[in-house]
Amino acid sequence: MGWLLRSLHSRLLLGISLGWLLLVAAVLLYASQSGSSLVRQANIAHLEYEASLIAQDLGQAVDERIAALSRLAVQADPTAEDRVDQLSSNASLLEFFDLLVMVSAEGEVVADWPQLEGRAGLDVSHRAYFRFISQVRRPYVSEPFEGGASGEPLVMIGVPVFDEQGNFAGMLGGVVNVRSGSFFSDLRRIRIGDAGYAALASVSGHILSHPNEALIMAPTPSAEANPFIDLALSGWEGSTDEGQLLSGESALQAFRQIWSAGWVVGVFLPRSQVQGPIRGFVNELWWVGLMTVGLMLPLLWWLLHALLKPLRSLERQIGRTASGEASRVHLYTGMRELQEVAEAFNRAQDRRGEAVAMLKDRQAFLDAVLASSPVGMFVCNLKGEIEYLNPALSELTGYGLSDYRDNALLNHIHPDDLNDTLDLWRDTLRTGRDFQRQFRYIAASGDILWVEVHISQVHSVGVTLGYVGTVKDITQRREQEALQRWEAEHDPLTGLLNRRGFERRLDEAMAEWQKTGSPSALILIDLDNFKPINDEGGHALGDEMLRRIAQVIAWEVRRSDHVARQGGDEFAVLMPSCTLPHAEKVAKTLQHAVREICVSHVDKEYRVSLSIGIAGFEESDKAIDSLLARADDACYEAKAQGRDKVILANVTH
Repeated sequence: MGWLLRSLHSRLLLGISLGWLLLVAAVLLYASQSGSSLVRQANIAHLEYEASLIAQDLGQAVDERIAALSRLAVQADPTAEDRVDQLSSNASLLEFFDLLVMVSAEGEVVADWPQLEGRAGLDVSHRAYFRFISQVRRPYVSEPFEGGASGEPLVMIGVPVFDEQGNFAGMLGGVVNVRSGSFFSDLRRIRIGDAGYAALASVSGHILSHPNEALIMAPTPSAEANPFIDLALSGWEGSTDEGQLLSGESALQAFRQIWSAGWVVGVFLPRSQVQGPIRGFVNELWWVGLMTVGLMLPLLWWLLHALLKPLRSLERQIGRTASGEASRVHLYTGMRELQEVAEAFNRAQDRRGEAVAMLKDRQAFLDAVLASSPVGMFVCNLKGEIEYLNPALSELTGYGLSDYRDNALLNHIHPDDLNDTLDLWRDTLRTGRDFQRQFRYIAASGDILWVEVHISQVHSVGVTLGYVGTVKDITQRREQEALQRWEAEHDPLTGLLNRRGFERRLDEAMAEWQKTGSPSALILIDLDNFKPINDEGGHALGDEMLRRIAQVIAWEVRRSDHVARQGGDEFAVLMPSCTLPHAEKVAKTLQHAVREICVSHVDKEYRVSLSIGIAGFEESDKAIDSLLARADDACYEAKAQGRDKVILANVTH
């Protein structure tokens, strides 16, 4: 077999044989990855089906309950003496509800069944569900609320009651207990596989049903924790394999809307359950592979020992030459390739001796220049490993040369800037182009610096030797630029956007409208009765009222909405991806919240109300001026109608 090992060509054939074994292993790995992808797709399809089925069943259940209440409402009379009997005689509806209530046109509970002391006579006129039904006069499923008599979290399904003349006479409601009612308990028992489950939330962000009953009525996870739940609460339907559970475990998720109730169904399947079968199969394959390798190790060891014997001899001689024990390499082997390597090494050794003397002088000069430079400087080899840094750079960052071994320079770049910086640095190492970038850097003290780094290749006699870089501290300049950008678009009194910043957001919303047709709503707000506060209490009192109102408005709207102080006592809210009816509901919520604000001066309290105009983009809009004009006209109309009004701008065609 000795003749077979005489040349590197023969040895490469042996290496290719070993490479083939690795290729087979790679194919097996690819097959496992493909199987994992197929299983993931199948599970996502199953989750979408489950979510659709659950949403359809819940929607049908809500419709059945509304229909049952509507049939009873035709015969109901909240003013009759036998109104309790009207409910008790329809006790069969308790299969659908935990409680039946009858409410008068004024918003007073006039009858309930089963009866509970303290419930009759309750005033629910302030409840959102009663205001909706009394004004819109259509069935309505409420947001979860705390019962006035029971203190339990409840959901009201209500329908309007009309008298013989068709006038609103009250409402008939069926109440479902969120915690103990059968309506939600069936959903909590649903399981998908071993650990998958279904959950239900209201669009306001409250959990209505979850296998963990401690989470009922808790807020849904934030957009940072699970952005897909936040999208679903905004009306999105779909599925994803990038979500995660409350525990932080990765999971497949699917969401469907129950439009009639304002609910969102979510179905969740832990990724560990999805990957379990594939992982078991892959583990079996790996065990087979490990056993195969174990059986081949003795043979491979013997082969490598025979193959590397001449190379080990060459290695020992090169080591002796490097340590000064010998001046040249003398290799006796029948392998011509290694003989050529030995001869090439001897020639290189001769040239190295000549170059070392010259490089020592150059190195001494370079070290002196770098050490005396007030600018941070460093030197890298061709692999990008730092081999030298001057005192100015150590003083700036707080790190010494030992801290930068094994490319540790990258460990100190701010995580938000790391990927882009790393991509540019790799491009520099690959192509030789200059590296120039500004990014954040974490100093040894923990301070975050803004630095500007410029790295260039170093050449000598046509040979690339490495890289030299400079580092400048630009932290103060960046902070000043950021402050100037913020001040240019924000109101100094309230911290809200100013007119300039708000109009830029309007331009962006119009561009999105023209590109995708995504609707946005503009709310213009004018304060009523604000002038007496300034006149009687002074501008300091007026400024305090403006700050409080700004805080309330910013609190009541979505995080994605843009709030601005247009100037004086005028505010504005831009609500992207929002319809006008929803904007109207938000505007009324703002009115209610602002009415609660008061400031005092000389034992006198001052309050304001809001006159609000609302407008949305139209196909004829070419610029934001037309949208602002419609909203302003609507706001003026609210003032003209007696103030404290919400007016929707007329839609033009």
